Amino acid sequence: MGCQMDNLTMDETLQKVEGFIATGQPHQHVCVNVDKLVKADRDPELRRIVNECALISVDGMPVVWAARLLGKPLKERVSGVDLYEALMKHAALKGWRVYLLGAREEVVSEVKRLYELKYPGLVIAGYRNGYWKPEEEPGIVDQIAAARADLLFVAISSPKKEHFLGQYQARMKIPFAMGVGGTFDVAVGRVKRAPLWMQKSGLEWFYRFLQEPRRMFRRYFIDDMAFIRLFFREATRR
Repeated sequence: MGCQMDNLTMDETLQKVEGFIATGQPHQHVCVNVDKLVKADRDPELRRIVNECALISVDGMPVVWAARLLGKPLKERVSGVDLYEALMKHAALKGWRVYLLGAREEVVSEVKRLYELKYPGLVIAGYRNGYWKPEEEPGIVDQIAAARADLLFVAISSPKKEHFLGQYQARMKIPFAMGVGGTFDVAVGRVKRAPLWMQKSGLEWFYRFLQEPRRMFRRYFIDDMAFIRLFFREATRR
């Protein structure tokens, strides 16, 4: 559907990230789901950024199912929330420095506090909320670069986070930078994650919709319906 994808398990993904960090060179990660595929189809610059990422994970059972139907089965879904959690644990074990960027001030500061308690030894190299004026952006980028983090988690909306990392990752020189969307809100319990059976059944989006129906209605029931068109367009090419 116009986007590259790495066919990796969670364990293989973690091994990739460890290799990236060992190099000390900047790498950008992106999670591809239904919404990201739809946005990338409409935004050539976003599609370019996605396809140039060093690691592209598949987050979303509908994408996993579509790949299988199109004859390109994937090993498993690697969700952004699960990868974030696994990397925070690995960071504490391996001494990786972490920078947290995004969400409201009270949320990101609570993420820092909770994870320092959860994983003793975890080094939070810095953190900042996700609200700034355009003229503040260069200074924020310099602050992140100065923190010398190994991992950068960016909890702002899509496609803003992809464009931010696409523009500044080389300047920040973070070995592994990952957009995590609303993961900070999930981490502190402001947003509940769907039960495991709903995650496996591809209904996690519906659980999310039930929590914020007014905000999520357009995304799920209008914008993302274009995924059906993308699927059939791809199927007719084969």
